[in-house]
Amino acid sequence: MKKTMQFIDLKTQQNRIRNKIEKNIKNVLDHGQYIMGPEIAELEDKLGQFSGVKHAVACSSGTDALLLSLMAYGVGPGDAVFTTPFTFIATAEVISLLGAVPVFVDIDPDTFNISPAELEKAILAVKNADRSVYPIPVSLSPKGVIAVNLFGLPADYEQINRIAENHDLFVIEDAAQSFGAEYKGRRSCSLAETACTSFFPAKPLGCYGDGGMCFTDNDELAKRIKSFRIHGQGDHPYDNVQVGLNGRMDTLQAAILLSKFEIFREEIVLRQQVADRYNELLAGCSFLVKQHIPESCRSVWAQYSLLSKNNNERLTLMKKMKADGIPYAVYYPKPLHLQTAFASLGYVDGSFSVSEDYSNRIFSLPMHPYLDEESQLKIIRILTDKK
Repeated sequence: MKKTMQFIDLKTQQNRIRNKIEKNIKNVLDHGQYIMGPEIAELEDKLGQFSGVKHAVACSSGTDALLLSLMAYGVGPGDAVFTTPFTFIATAEVISLLGAVPVFVDIDPDTFNISPAELEKAILAVKNADRSVYPIPVSLSPKGVIAVNLFGLPADYEQINRIAENHDLFVIEDAAQSFGAEYKGRRSCSLAETACTSFFPAKPLGCYGDGGMCFTDNDELAKRIKSFRIHGQGDHPYDNVQVGLNGRMDTLQAAILLSKFEIFREEIVLRQQVADRYNELLAGCSFLVKQHIPESCRSVWAQYSLLSKNNNERLTLMKKMKADGIPYAVYYPKPLHLQTAFASLGYVDGSFSVSEDYSNRIFSLPMHPYLDEESQLKIIRILTDKK
């Protein structure tokens, strides 16, 4: 029986380490510490060392990692937090949940990440309450920036951090898709004062449920995040020094992540090999545009995404892939500023032209460490066939 092609192949990965996963799960069942068990601290230590960061704080999801970080910075009503509209809603919704306002910033056309030049314009527009300079929703006080590492590629943190420092803003690295990536010799999750990642199953390092982690070298921020993670807890379980949330990671998920982390370095290499094959196979294709990876960066390839000429061509290509049993996905078909959840901000078609254009053209191919050359040849053959 012919094997069905997988968009993300978690089964093959699991078969490699099934015994280790089951052993780690059994250890949790044996000691019975299902909440904040010893595997949590072990995971925090290992991933913090891997990322080159002093503090790693495990939590219940990538969304909660962002929320906890914003809470640690004291974000609230009247604050503006700048971010990209070309991302998953979690990046912006956590801003709104705290009563602050996401101020969207268009993306760089080459990397698909937030544009530093556009960020500077947006910050100045908010500071001067000047809607003629940049589309801003209301009068606000600039507070911080959440830069997203889209599809596994780090944003340009050298410029972003410099701009933020000049305007006295914090920066959060949204590394939900980029754990294991590199920027100028440093690993993702160490590129801003605070970073957040996700362990959703489809991520490069994923658990078997929800999970996330915050990273920082700042002792005070780490202390606040740890407190917020467990209901604002102080030095005693029933001494609550602030209002927090239930943002803990389950011990079982930490145990699974520890199993997966043992092969993670190898999987990063395998992901790059798959991406290199795609790049080589598409070298002569003029009607599909790849995300540009700067020489100073290494993507972890959470997704391998392409831009078609237009939406009609994208529909044609996806129809061909579907007919041949090739899975695909579209990240993201509607930019955040045009979604109903943010309609009150008053953004309109044309507010962010690059994000809107790319949402109409983007689609992603199967991408995982175990994608074989034969499958990739088939994918590209179908995509480039003019019939």
